[in-house]
Amino acid sequence: MSAMNPIHPVLSYLDPARPEPWSSFLEQIDRVAPHLGGLSHWIETLKRPKRILVVDVPIVRDDGSVAHFEGYRVQHNLSRGPGKGGVRFHPDVSLSEVMALAGWMTIKNAALGLPFGGAKGGVRVAPRSLSRAELERVTRRYTSEIGIVIGPDKDIPAPDVGSDQQVMAWMMDTYSVNVGHTASGVVTGKPVALGGSLGRQEATGRGVYIAAREAGDRAGVPIQGARVAVQGFGNVGSVAARIFSEHGAVIVAVQDAEATLFNPAGIDVAAAMAHTASQGSLAGFAGAEPIADDEFWHVECDYLVPAALEGQLTARRAEGLRARIVVEGANGPTLPEADDILRRRGILVVPDVLANAGGVTVSYFEWVQDFSSFFWSEDEINARLESVMVKAFAAIWTLAEERSLPLRTAAFIIACQRVLAAREQRGLYP
Repeated sequence: MSAMNPIHPVLSYLDPARPEPWSSFLEQIDRVAPHLGGLSHWIETLKRPKRILVVDVPIVRDDGSVAHFEGYRVQHNLSRGPGKGGVRFHPDVSLSEVMALAGWMTIKNAALGLPFGGAKGGVRVAPRSLSRAELERVTRRYTSEIGIVIGPDKDIPAPDVGSDQQVMAWMMDTYSVNVGHTASGVVTGKPVALGGSLGRQEATGRGVYIAAREAGDRAGVPIQGARVAVQGFGNVGSVAARIFSEHGAVIVAVQDAEATLFNPAGIDVAAAMAHTASQGSLAGFAGAEPIADDEFWHVECDYLVPAALEGQLTARRAEGLRARIVVEGANGPTLPEADDILRRRGILVVPDVLANAGGVTVSYFEWVQDFSSFFWSEDEINARLESVMVKAFAAIWTLAEERSLPLRTAAFIIACQRVLAAREQRGLYP
């Protein structure tokens, strides 16, 4: 257990071996500042999280020992509404990462026109190292510790890497017990039986496909027959791969934490998903050949979907990339210097704040349904998701074309204008 004990919170994000996510976010903000006109007066608002909560999460383990984990909840900006963002359970969670993820949620929600601010949470823990009972204890203690800042009209968590609908059920129940009444709207991504929304579990992957299709239609890269490589084969990557495949694309490469697989004739996505469900990873899947992990970034493809963790697409990998369009299923997968290289090489990047916004969009639908106690069918959910994402994509693409800008810069312009206009109109108190 000693290897999993968190280091001091002040030092937790100072890991020179990993890209520094908060620095990447700040550089993205600096790049958009010249395009904001008079609203740039408020730009420092976006460089300073509104609220950071660092908590100790102690539990009694099954063997009777006591373990401590470090947890975070960061509210980056609440100018446009309550905070919204997932909770990540991962051994590499750091304060810098959670700050950046909260900032990207601010941009994502504003770019899509959702009435939320940006927030994010996490616990530095390897969930697979815990029993189910221990995972429940971590979840409930973490929820109790951050309970002072979350709520249906304050800050609404959701699933992220390492958490799922069961974790959300425990969070909802813990918060509800503490406030003395059922508060189904305190989290989204819950089981349907507890007020969750139909279509939520597949929403992020579905949104990745919608964004790819819209980009392909405009860039002349049709989905039918396209070669697709997907990094990350969890909820986002596997669903996106399946929907790509259903629309005639050929999945030529997939990668997860334990294996990288390649098959130029196409990987059977349903079989790969079944193998992962039973074995816990892609390792040992017989429907493709294993290749070296770094070779994934050299696979010739039309669409590359990084759907794992942030900081994966480095400058070195960008120089050797053999894709036509990158569709960011993960948050922050492309470093700023890699962005510049891809643009120079003519590789189109559909940014995370647009491409993976399907999850938070359907989370918004779930939140609305919980407040009204009136629930929509899955077909209605998917149609509404399609409408929101197509509208947002069109606005971002149009601005990018008009000003000869990358899609990321265009998305940040639209989002920052909305956030900073709200900041200006609300004013400062006192």
